[in-house]
Amino acid sequence: MKYIVKRILQAIPLLLIITFICFMLINLAPYDAIDSITTPDMTKQEIEAKREAYGLNDPVIVQYGRWLGNICRGEFGYSLRSRTSISYDLKSRIPSTIKLVLPSYLTAFLLAIVLGLVAGSHKNQWQDKLIDGICSIGIATPTFWFAMIIMFFFGYKLELFPLMGMHTIGKEDSILDFLQHFIMPYVVLTVGFIPDLTRYVRGSTIGQLKEDYVIVQKSFGASKAEILFKHVSKNVLLPLITKLGMALPMLVTGAVITETIFSWPGIGPYFVSAVQAMDYPIVMSILVLSGTLVILGNLLSDILYCVTDPRIKSMK
Repeated sequence: MKYIVKRILQAIPLLLIITFICFMLINLAPYDAIDSITTPDMTKQEIEAKREAYGLNDPVIVQYGRWLGNICRGEFGYSLRSRTSISYDLKSRIPSTIKLVLPSYLTAFLLAIVLGLVAGSHKNQWQDKLIDGICSIGIATPTFWFAMIIMFFFGYKLELFPLMGMHTIGKEDSILDFLQHFIMPYVVLTVGFIPDLTRYVRGSTIGQLKEDYVIVQKSFGASKAEILFKHVSKNVLLPLITKLGMALPMLVTGAVITETIFSWPGIGPYFVSAVQAMDYPIVMSILVLSGTLVILGNLLSDILYCVTDPRIKSMK
């Protein structure tokens, strides 16, 4: 418990520095949120009155201090553009993002373990070259381009799946309708997550196959499959835990591009529209939420390390 508290206390100053830098950069923009809600018939006096009412005429450090005070009290505040509660918006959108990102990442994680083990155990053979080549193509392919290709062929040409949204209007309770909307963004995200994870598993597998315990197992007559899936896979799992813990922020910000393209009602479109409108309370709230999940992800990684290998606990 003391270790967890220590890690949190160490991370707080870094989070404050990051939020301060981002707040300053937002305020360097040549326009603000008021510019996105003004109309041609509004006078300069009315525009300045709105800017004064929202506190945008105050010095930047005063605005940051006011925002930080609200965050410390657990208040995310309100959108400058729509005046809706940010807490309410996040509560309604985060579950939608989790429904999309969590299954995608878990699927990619499991597939990457199998593909990485196969590639690493067949280093420089055709299996390794095939898997590594596919991963190279996957890494080089932009997510938005792949998403649009999927939409064009399976959504527009073949009309197999709906192009946008999470539900058809009037069918919000239909699981089948949800799955039809879910499949295309799910495939896009899964394909996007797999290459990096597979290469990570491949590298760990190659390193483990050079260890002495593998030679000992071979001398005892253990088969290649037995060594790979009974012994090597357990040791490959340990460094993978870091990836699993650090994936926690993805539950909020891991599908910004994909959600925006497919108009999935999650954090992605909400965040992009806030950036475009310079709606800094929303941008900063998502930043703090993401940063907090990074801290929790690190803690989760450490806890899982200790659970997987108790020897690490004695070293802390």
